[in-house]
Amino acid sequence: MSGSMRVARTIAAETIDYAEAPIPAPEPGHAVVRVRCVTLCGTDLHIWEDDYATELPIVQGHEFSATIVGLHPDDDGGALAVGDDVVVSPVASCGRCYACSIDRPNACAHMSVYGCYGEDGALAEYLLVPLERTRRLPDGLPADLAPLWEPLSIALQAVTRGRAATGERVVVSGAGPIGLLALLCLKDRGCDAVVLDTDAERLGLAAALGATGTLTVAPGFPSDDQRRWLEDWTQGQGPSLVIDATGAPASLSTAIDLVAPAGRVVAVGISDREVALSMRTLPVKELDLLGSRNSLHLMEDALDLLARHQDECGSLITHRFAFEELDAAFKTLRDRPERVGKVAIDFQGAPA
Repeated sequence: MSGSMRVARTIAAETIDYAEAPIPAPEPGHAVVRVRCVTLCGTDLHIWEDDYATELPIVQGHEFSATIVGLHPDDDGGALAVGDDVVVSPVASCGRCYACSIDRPNACAHMSVYGCYGEDGALAEYLLVPLERTRRLPDGLPADLAPLWEPLSIALQAVTRGRAATGERVVVSGAGPIGLLALLCLKDRGCDAVVLDTDAERLGLAAALGATGTLTVAPGFPSDDQRRWLEDWTQGQGPSLVIDATGAPASLSTAIDLVAPAGRVVAVGISDREVALSMRTLPVKELDLLGSRNSLHLMEDALDLLARHQDECGSLITHRFAFEELDAAFKTLRDRPERVGKVAIDFQGAPA
């Protein structure tokens, strides 16, 4: 395979440069893929705004689907073949740090992530990807939905870290994409889940996705009535698990307040804001306060979950743009003129 491709490179704050670059050649252990669809998240927005720990310029895009168009002869006859529709894990770990040494590479101290730091990502027509991080799509899962496996795997990691079990009463704080996908994971495990958010429209989507209840967060949350409702729902015990998908300090403080003694709180939302916690509550309630990052060996599980819940997951994609419309896509993600969930970038007509 030879020729050139288009690449969209973020070169400065809110500035994308479309350029020509050579199509990569197959290498042993790697496939050349044609990108089919990329979905954008909050991290992508921060990188585009140059408000993230990313060195510009960089080609963004870490949630994507693709089709294999080239393999090295050494890899012919393997598990993957030319023509396969695939997804690729964007995370590469160092294999040397403490986290890697205890088989937790999702928390690697020196990781690289496509389109975030270390490696250019998928906002390009073609990409060279390692076969060991590439998986074929399950039958019936369309390429324009498949990128959601990545945020779904992040939500699934948070639920797994929290050891969610059938019949548990769980609170999810935040009805953004990760919180809503965590709700889906919890329902799939047979949990009852209540979702908290400040936005009524997001809470409506949570209810449509099967939340047992929704509560609107406002100053002074929880109100006396809301606290009584939660106590009735948990039979006076408090939820045994709270997943915070907001990154807001007040939300984490509320989670620690609401969770039952000996319960678990999982923080999956990220921000640079600082939180003040009582040094009495954690030991007295003997809580497990857990961080959750990326996903650990959950690629296949996330793909299976996505394939079984296509309609629910697909409802999170609210806007689609062509590859040539990235400026409009990012401005929509930033300005939010209406309800904006996941924004998808569809690639059409890439040269063969």
